[in-house]
Amino acid sequence: MARRAVPVTTMAGSGKALVHEKRIEVRWRDMDAFGHVNNAVFLTYLEEVRDEWLEGALAGAGDPMGFVLAGVTIRYRRPLTQGDDTIIARCWPVKLGRSSIHTRESLETLQGEVAAQAESVIVAIDRDTGRARPLAEAERSAIERTITRLR
Repeated sequence: MARRAVPVTTMAGSGKALVHEKRIEVRWRDMDAFGHVNNAVFLTYLEEVRDEWLEGALAGAGDPMGFVLAGVTIRYRRPLTQGDDTIIARCWPVKLGRSSIHTRESLETLQGEVAAQAESVIVAIDRDTGRARPLAEAERSAIERTITRLR
């Protein structure tokens, strides 16, 4: 039995994270020999929604190119197939560190079945040195406006 997606609010100031949502078309080239979306492609879908979320969250507050993905943990819940023409990818922040942003992402069918859930860590870097740097105050403030404290 497939898991159902838990609805989340996208209203700022509601105590819930501001969720970025993106519809992604499942392409024939995403399929493996078994007719499933290849597991590596799931990571590409997550990257697409995470990058869009970061760019939107930092609008005018920082350089989205000044961040790298430090880690991702993914839980595959159900396969995606050719019949899943379009999926919904979601991303939201859950925690801020000194130089890091922790996010959660999900991939779901249009019927609300969860195909994958992920947790990612994005790190701010100095583009000249390639080393981690503290989040700038403007970046931190922009992200904090969209974050939830999970209990």
